[in-house]
Amino acid sequence: MIDAMFSRDEPRTSTAGTLAWGVDVDNPATGESFTLTLKEVALASPESPSGYVTRPCALGFSGNYPRALDGLARLLSLDMRVIDPAWIGMKLRKLLNVGEPLGHFMAPVPGEKRQQIWPSTVAYVARLIIHRYAMLGVLDEQGFPVREMGILEAPSPKSGAPATITPMAGKSCPECGNATLIHKDGCDFCTACGYVGQCG
Repeated sequence: MIDAMFSRDEPRTSTAGTLAWGVDVDNPATGESFTLTLKEVALASPESPSGYVTRPCALGFSGNYPRALDGLARLLSLDMRVIDPAWIGMKLRKLLNVGEPLGHFMAPVPGEKRQQIWPSTVAYVARLIIHRYAMLGVLDEQGFPVREMGILEAPSPKSGAPATITPMAGKSCPECGNATLIHKDGCDFCTACGYVGQCG
């Protein structure tokens, strides 16, 4: 993976500064209120009409947030510097359903005029980052690359393999603990592990 990075270390700024994108996050369920900041860098890209593409290269938090998010920020910052955006997209999609006991909360859906319940602060942070990548035209709103580079190839589904279910935010599942339990076809159903509970 080291060889696939456009920069092993976080790019340093000159006195001219750098691009950045910030958004405020408030989770009343946990008392968290902080600012998420994405440091960005312009990379040369012959395919782009302008000759360059803007890519996030580092993630940071400021304000009242769990210090465990500092470790997440460090790991995601390294993942952001992999040349193929499919890598960071894959990592962020995996975080979209991370649950937290009593940590679910309602917050705006990035880029839309509605709100929804998010299973945790981590899941919401992942969704915000995916949205920024979509704003830059690097990933789509589902977290998949707009243009395949072929460095990171997604596994193709095998014929006859069961269809996968996209996890959806809901109540806490008694089987796996994720906040992905919804009401489907008259029964409680976990979109993460497939648990079927009370019907009626």
